[in-house]
Amino acid sequence: MNRRAFLMLTLSATVLPIVPVRAMEAIHVLKTSSCGCCNAWITHLRKAGFQVTAKDVPMALLNQEKLNAGLTPELSSCHTARAGGYVIEGHVPAADIQRLLRERPDALGLTVPGMPEGSPGMETGETDPYDVLLFAKGGTTMVYSRYS
Repeated sequence: MNRRAFLMLTLSATVLPIVPVRAMEAIHVLKTSSCGCCNAWITHLRKAGFQVTAKDVPMALLNQEKLNAGLTPELSSCHTARAGGYVIEGHVPAADIQRLLRERPDALGLTVPGMPEGSPGMETGETDPYDVLLFAKGGTTMVYSRYS
């Protein structure tokens, strides 16, 4: 290595920041074609760096997927997604999904039951307090995050 190459290598190592490379997380969303808030939630996920695929399905198939995923009607919302082996139901903030995928708890997934105003995809100018719930087999839940 000549002196110039050595100096360039040394300079670039001290000037360029070291940024960890993280692959985009993939998430697959099932929704009905008529749901606009689902599309707004997908936009929220993409802005947070998720690689999103979405499929419009009939309501009967979406409801069957919810049951297959272990969701009770009380835990359900308008769309169902899968990411990293977990179920994501409703308007769950991207930061909570990222935390779930990082921590990998023993659970089926996360849910925001219903469609609370102010949650991602439901920005109407109003804000309702809501909880993100971690749910397990049998429908047991615990509060994962709280928003007000």
